[in-house]
Amino acid sequence: MPCCRAALLLAAIALGVWSACAVVGAQGGARAAAITAGEYHACVLLRSGEVECWGGNSHGQADAPAGRFTQIDAGWNHTCGLRESGEVECWGGTGGDALPGRFTQVSSGEYFSCGLRESGEIECWGDDHYDQTDAPSSRFTQVSAGREHACAISEVGQVECWGETSGRRSVPGGVFRSVSAGDGRACGLRVGGELECWGGTGDDADAPQGRFSTVSVGSGRACALREAGELECWALYMGSPSSRSGRFSAVAVGGYYICGLHTTGAVECWHRWDRDDTASALPGRFAAVSAGGEFSCGLRESGEIDCWRLNGETFAFVSARRYSAVDAGGWQVCGLQRESGQVECWDLKFGLSHAGIPPVGRYSAVSAGSFGHCALLASGEIACWHLSTHDYGQLPDAPPGRYRAVGVGVWHACAVRAAGDLVCWGANNYHLVRFYSVIDGSTLINPPDGRFLSVAAGASHTCALRETGEIVCWGANTYGESDAPPGRYTAVSAGDYQTCALRESGEIACWGYQFDGQTQPPAGRHFGVSVGGRHACALSEAGAAWCWIIYGGAADVPAWLRDPQAEPALDRGRIVARRLADGRTEFGWLPAGSGERILPRLRYVPADAEVGRWLRSSPVEVGGAVIGRISARPLADGRIEYAFSPIDGERILPTTRMLSAQPAADRWLRSSEITFSDVAPAPSN
Repeated sequence: MPCCRAALLLAAIALGVWSACAVVGAQGGARAAAITAGEYHACVLLRSGEVECWGGNSHGQADAPAGRFTQIDAGWNHTCGLRESGEVECWGGTGGDALPGRFTQVSSGEYFSCGLRESGEIECWGDDHYDQTDAPSSRFTQVSAGREHACAISEVGQVECWGETSGRRSVPGGVFRSVSAGDGRACGLRVGGELECWGGTGDDADAPQGRFSTVSVGSGRACALREAGELECWALYMGSPSSRSGRFSAVAVGGYYICGLHTTGAVECWHRWDRDDTASALPGRFAAVSAGGEFSCGLRESGEIDCWRLNGETFAFVSARRYSAVDAGGWQVCGLQRESGQVECWDLKFGLSHAGIPPVGRYSAVSAGSFGHCALLASGEIACWHLSTHDYGQLPDAPPGRYRAVGVGVWHACAVRAAGDLVCWGANNYHLVRFYSVIDGSTLINPPDGRFLSVAAGASHTCALRETGEIVCWGANTYGESDAPPGRYTAVSAGDYQTCALRESGEIACWGYQFDGQTQPPAGRHFGVSVGGRHACALSEAGAAWCWIIYGGAADVPAWLRDPQAEPALDRGRIVARRLADGRTEFGWLPAGSGERILPRLRYVPADAEVGRWLRSSPVEVGGAVIGRISARPLADGRIEYAFSPIDGERILPTTRMLSAQPAADRWLRSSEITFSDVAPAPSN
């Protein structure tokens, strides 16, 4: 039976990002039946049919919906699953809405997905920049979506690929039983178990010899399982990948992580270069610090710029000039030359020429975005320029006028006019905020009224500092990133799904997404803070830089999946909550060391519940012991606040405890971890 026709059998098949089928044979007390990996996140299909995801969640790709699935596949920043009914449901970022109808398999690429109909026909949806959604008209037994291309196995076992050119280069003939498409490359498994890879530049590394049972191709790397279960990984390009010993039943290669399912049932994920998911900073004194997508840069008091990766590895910086300001965004960094006032930018991933050339002039400030930059001329006008590393559109020019500040996000920018009012422009790729007008062909975003000092543009939300010191945010609010706490501030910085600001006291306040177990902002007085893609940095009063992770990657596997024999904890856990379609909010308890939610009998907040009044659940029982009750109260702004009360103990307010006013329906969200000690035997019936 061809590989992915077996995907209908739970615990038989899993698809990795841009990958072919990974054969799964969950054993013993294993809870996971299949595994898949995206850019920074990973998901498992549990033996119960439910899906559990973790890691990067910048677009909600790790917020798996409730219910049962038979197959899952993770894309770059979205995930798709096949329901028992045969319908496809996708969640997360920019992969497009799944097509209606029944499918037998689904595969997710970078910004698109493909499904295999019961008839054997393939239909794709999402980004079609390289015609990757234009599947050939034939009948197939398996499909694999890569970064910008896809490949499939025909009914007679031949491979067909479509989309971006490099992924279709030198497709071999012969009969294959599965195929896995990756970043401009693909590998196939022949009927006899031999591997063959193609695509890329033509000089990629050869596949290992021998007989294999499955293969998975990700970003520049591939892994395969030998028939005995040993794992072998190799680099298609860009260095040497890390591997693991032991026996595996499944493997999935994503963007930055490799995940495997041990035959013992344990789940393990690791960085493709064996890096830890930590953020560090260089020693010494800095005058400014800026956090980018996967790196940070600091401006030394001497005017030199130093840049480093999250793990502290430094970039070779060739400029001998001195600078007065530095700003990082995406993989780009821009510096404002101290003497000439000109702007100079570098692309730390592709090189100087890819960072765009700013217009000649004397500038007073610069803001680096992911796909375009803007700078404030000494005259008060704004100049914007674009990068040469993408084809997804350009950041439009700023509206004419004089300004005092500018902030650039991913595909949009906002600025403070000389009079103090705000103006925004750009695209709506991530459904940033509501459009309201068009000026000179550029769609503008509706900012709030008032007078402001500065503005910070994130990926899908924007925050601005009023002249009175208060912060107002607008746009996306999936994780509370636009819920600015009251108070007076001196600076604000917006990232993907978190915002940080400096209070007048010098303390740092952060709100928005908080990943399980990651460090919080440093205590004490600071004079600078900057939020990047998934990390943030701050400067102490002494000029020392400190960086911390906002959300980790796929290596942060939940403990109950790392050790399938673990018992649920009685003194640690998290509150979980979700908004139902009828407006009610359901909540429960997730013990540490367990993936099974405990739902007390009384567990709903009515849609019309009284604002400010605490509601209590019935007793929560774990392993035959009563550990306490969950409390919830609606707030005036539409959010719901949660707390936990141990037996005979005071109410505990976890750090992350707010359900936003408009969360995605039917998505379980978690609080930060709560620790206590009081437990009691469960009441007898």
